[in-house]
Amino acid sequence: MCQDHDHEHAHDDPAGGAGDLPAAIDLSIPDSELDPEQLSRRGLLRGAGMLGAGAAAVSVIGPGVAAAERQGDGRGGYVAGGLRWLAGDHHIHTQYSGDGLYRVVDQARHARAYGLDWIVITDHGGPAHARIGVDRVNPDIVATREELRDLLVFQGLEWNIPAAEHGTVFVHPGRNEVAVLKEFENRYDGSVVDAGSIPAREALAADGIRFLGTSVRKRRVEAALFLANHPARRGIDSPHEFRLWRDADPSVAIGMEGAPGHQAAGIPAPLGPGGGRGFYAGSPSAESFPGYPTESYRTWGGFDWFTATVGGLWDSLLAEGRPWWITANSDSHVNYLDVATRGPGGNFETDGRYPDPVYGGRALTTAGDFWPGFYSRTHVGASSNGYRAVMDGLRDGRVWVDHGRLLRGLDVRARVRGDRRGGVPLGGSLRVRRGTAVELTIDIALATLPNWAQFVPRLARVDVIQGEVTGPVGDPDTFTTPKTRVVTSFEVDPRGERASFTYSLGRVDRPLYLRVRGTDGNRSAPGYLGAAVDPHGPAIDVPGNADPWVDLWFYANPIFVLPH
Repeated sequence: MCQDHDHEHAHDDPAGGAGDLPAAIDLSIPDSELDPEQLSRRGLLRGAGMLGAGAAAVSVIGPGVAAAERQGDGRGGYVAGGLRWLAGDHHIHTQYSGDGLYRVVDQARHARAYGLDWIVITDHGGPAHARIGVDRVNPDIVATREELRDLLVFQGLEWNIPAAEHGTVFVHPGRNEVAVLKEFENRYDGSVVDAGSIPAREALAADGIRFLGTSVRKRRVEAALFLANHPARRGIDSPHEFRLWRDADPSVAIGMEGAPGHQAAGIPAPLGPGGGRGFYAGSPSAESFPGYPTESYRTWGGFDWFTATVGGLWDSLLAEGRPWWITANSDSHVNYLDVATRGPGGNFETDGRYPDPVYGGRALTTAGDFWPGFYSRTHVGASSNGYRAVMDGLRDGRVWVDHGRLLRGLDVRARVRGDRRGGVPLGGSLRVRRGTAVELTIDIALATLPNWAQFVPRLARVDVIQGEVTGPVGDPDTFTTPKTRVVTSFEVDPRGERASFTYSLGRVDRPLYLRVRGTDGNRSAPGYLGAAVDPHGPAIDVPGNADPWVDLWFYANPIFVLPH
C-alpha cells in the first residue's frame, strides 16, 4: 500500500533571493506591517518549520502570491492565502496505452523536471487494458512513487464514456486502487460493454459515476474523481450529458478539460505537425449533437470552445449554480521532437503493454504532444502536499490553468469590500447579506524567467467575467446563458514582477459568479456570442497555422457570490 506523503517541502535556499526576505525573517516586525509578498514568504518559512519556535502552520492573512515560487522547481508548490498551490497534469499515457510510447517513470521524471507536483497516469480503457493493463501498470506506478518521493503519482485510466467522448477517472492510492479501477472499467467502459441504445449508454455512464461514489462511501478507496476530456473535439458530449454526469454524483463528476492536450499539434509544418491545436480539426458526424456550430470543432486560443465562449456551455452550467470546474493537461502520448522509438518485439494484446522505448530515432516533428509540465499546467490550491489534499482541491474548484508558464502565481478572492481577512478563494462561495458591497481582488506573480521555449512570457491583459446564477434550465440541452459577459479588463504593466487589481461589484442583491482569464495579447477577437458579450476574447485557431507559443492564456475557476 502506498503511503500518502502529506508533508511539506521547503524550497532550496529559502533564505536567498528576494530583497524583502529580511523583513519576512525579522520577527520584530509584526505581520500587520508586512506587505502581501513579505507576509506570504513568512508564511512559507513558518510552514516549513524554518521560522519561529514551534511554528508549524502556514499563516497568510489576505491575498498574496509567494515570491518563493521558482520556475522549474515545483517542490511543494508556492503558498498564497493559506493554500499551497501544486501544479499537475491529470491526463498522461504510457506504454500501457495502445497508442502510447513511454514508461511510467519516463513521464514522471519529465513531469518533475518541468516543475509538476502531481500527475495522473491515464492509459486508455479498452479490452486489453481492462483485462491485464490496469493490473500490470500498477507495479510501475508504485515503483515510481518510491523513486520520486516528491511527486504525487495517481493511478487512473482514460474512460471511454458510453455514448460520449473520453474522460479521466482516478482514485486515491491504496490497497484497492487496482480492484476498483478494474471493476469500473470492465463494467462501465464503452469499448468493453455494449449497452445498446444511446439512452442506455448514457444511463450506463451515469451508473459508472455512481459506482465510483459508492466505492468511496463504502471505503474501498478514499476518493475518486472524473473529468471529461477534450469535450468539444468531436461534438458528441451533449449538453444534457454534462448535467447527467454531475447529477449522478457531484463528489465524483467535477468538471472538464478547459484546454485539451496535444497543443504541439498546431505548430506549422515543416517544423511541426501543421494540424489543429489539441487535434481539434474535425467536423460534425452523425453522432454529434446537432446544436453545436462548426466553430465548436476548433480550439480558441488553445482552449476548448465550451470554455472559451463567454456565455457558452461552461457558463450555462455555472449559471444554474452547478460547480463545474476546468483543467488543462498534456494528453502526452508521443512527444514533439523526442527521438525515442518503440522497442522491438512484444505483443500489446497479450502483454498489455509495448516494449520499453529505445533511443535513436529521428526527432518527431510530426508528434503533437508536449511532455507533462512543458506547456500546460493545472494549479490546485491544496492544504498540504498530499494525495487527498490535491483531490480535495480539485473537487472544491481551487484551480487555475495556464499555458506556456504565462504566470508564476495567481490568487483571486471575493470579499466584503474593505475586508482584509482574506475572502473566499477560487471555487468558493461568498455568502453575504443582500445589499452588501463586494469586491474581487486579483493578485498575480508575473513571469520573470524564460519558459521552456526560451522566452519570458508577458501577461498583457486580465478580464473579469461575471454571470448571474438564475437556477436550473428547462431544457437540459441548453448551452448558452444570456446574463454572462466580460464586465471589465485590466491592462498589465510589462515592467513589473507583480500585478494587483480590484473590481468592485457594488452592493450585491442577486446571486452571481465571477471568473477571470488573461492573455499575452498576441491574438484576440470578439467572442463567439459577439463583442457586447466578449469584446476581445481568444481568436479561433486555424489548423496548420496555430503555433501554441505565440498565443498564451490563463483561466481561473469561478467564485460564487450568494446574497441572502
